[in-house]
Amino acid sequence: MAELTRGAIAKIIEGSHPENPVLQIISMKRIPSGTQERFRLLVSDGQWSSSFAMLATQLNPKVDSGEVSNFCVMRMNRYVCNTVQENKKVLIILDLTVEKRGEEVGIKLGDPVNYDPNKNKAQQQQPQQHLPPSRPTSAVASPAQRGAPNLGISPSRTPAGANVLPIASLTPYQNRWTVCARVSNKSDIRTWSNSRGEGKLFSMDLLDESGEIRATAFNEQVDKFHDMIEINKVYYISGANLKTANKQYSTLNNDYEMSFNKMTEVTPCHELTSIPTMQFNFIPLDQLENVKKDSVVDVIGVCKETMDMSTVTQRSTGRELKKREVQIVDDTNREVRLTLWGTGAENFDGSQQPVLAVKGARLSDFNGCSLSLLSSSCLQINPDIREAHKLKGWFDNGGNVADTVNLSSQRGAGGGGSGGNFMTFVEAKAANLGGGDQADYYTNKASIVLMRKENSLYPACPSDSCNKKVIDMNNGLYRCEKCNREYDTFNWRLMLSANIADFTDNLWITAFQDQAEVMLGITAQELGTMRESNPEAFQSIFTAAAFQTFTFKLRVKMETYNDETRLKSTVVSCNPVDPKEYNRRLISEIKQMSGQT
Repeated sequence: MAELTRGAIAKIIEGSHPENPVLQIISMKRIPSGTQERFRLLVSDGQWSSSFAMLATQLNPKVDSGEVSNFCVMRMNRYVCNTVQENKKVLIILDLTVEKRGEEVGIKLGDPVNYDPNKNKAQQQQPQQHLPPSRPTSAVASPAQRGAPNLGISPSRTPAGANVLPIASLTPYQNRWTVCARVSNKSDIRTWSNSRGEGKLFSMDLLDESGEIRATAFNEQVDKFHDMIEINKVYYISGANLKTANKQYSTLNNDYEMSFNKMTEVTPCHELTSIPTMQFNFIPLDQLENVKKDSVVDVIGVCKETMDMSTVTQRSTGRELKKREVQIVDDTNREVRLTLWGTGAENFDGSQQPVLAVKGARLSDFNGCSLSLLSSSCLQINPDIREAHKLKGWFDNGGNVADTVNLSSQRGAGGGGSGGNFMTFVEAKAANLGGGDQADYYTNKASIVLMRKENSLYPACPSDSCNKKVIDMNNGLYRCEKCNREYDTFNWRLMLSANIADFTDNLWITAFQDQAEVMLGITAQELGTMRESNPEAFQSIFTAAAFQTFTFKLRVKMETYNDETRLKSTVVSCNPVDPKEYNRRLISEIKQMSGQT
């Protein structure tokens, strides 16, 4: 018979913290909770039982795989026990090891009695048990009983005596609660202005051993809490509203989020706790190509290369944003481009090739496969975690010179066809790319041979969501038929037709706004003004662009127009050739052709 830690449930409910107790799961009940499922457990130590136990959601895969099931015997490696109502305790299991699977045990061990903390043990008429002797007392004694500092237990009460609940147990139906949580991320103050008025807000990510939750403060609460709350510090938080999480703004694994109000209290916690600094769910870089576009992911990699600062203009607001691109690599021999923004980009120093751990980066198919930080993302540099130490060791012991695949120049946008592999024009034709039902994508290094400057520019609707051509009403107004509106101005937009060639063949392509601006080295607005005021300079722009070489990512698809079917090639991205990256690819191809590994 498997050996259980007799008496452990009584000790836990009474406030002790036995180390690694062994319990049996007698039964499990699935509790739907929004997008997450939770499991309520009836657990037994052979002497006592309790039905107020829950499995942390990160352990759900163990249930789905059948590893955790009825009658299994498990060792609780990490757990918390909190008071959720008057004299009601809930045990939340954060990490466990299955000592014996349920199908091997097959029965309930012993004859446990439900433990009621409101009764003494004699009143509960505990029968004699026919179990082997329990493990020595020292195996179940709490750290405090052994004279060791209590570092593994988060506070169950605030200094004022209020009960502390785990984040995972919070619901909007609870009236009074307090959590003890670490601030793992905090945003800058943001402002808004709409028909209802103006305001400001900031948000933060809170973390304890049971889970995470987003909290947002508005207006007066911004003034009260923004400067007070610091990243990586632990606080007691109470009095906030709980509501269903808006997944558009929060990627945390929680169905609810907090909203601070005038009753909210935030008090620093000066006790030593076992609350982790961050929870990551890292995806290896070689798996990014299997992830849906615009997904938000956690990644970790070594900063292999750091690019110079640059600025871009935000289309919706016209504001200039500072950005810096870095190249990260991991031990799957894949590397990918990561974009940093704002002050984070300005202050970033990649000269020592640090390890970057990113929580909540957005995956894009721009320029192949790339990552970008969001306002809600959290970047940690050289974090003190196992994955970072392992990765740095790999990089310093040969990973820095290993042959790698650059995902930011290998995958085509949209995920179709050939996946963005380098091909010559002759190879693309031989492969009949674009001839199927779906568009195909490939990458080619080619030079501009000829550009049609006629009709390359057109006046477009100034609305952010519309780029349709406008009609000059000859009265100072321009009409957009799509928007059914007239404007007193317009934006110049590019639709450039060009012939490009590699060493095997040439191809007519169409490049729109952003890609055409890269090819010409000038913005559409500047080019449009030049065409009106300085035709010679306008002509010189096209002359200077001839025979420039770029790396083109192309979308190809057979299209029928006026009963004529032809292959249409559209530029998805266009970038100046990176000599180091291009030579690295050539060397890799030479090795493959010569049979080298």
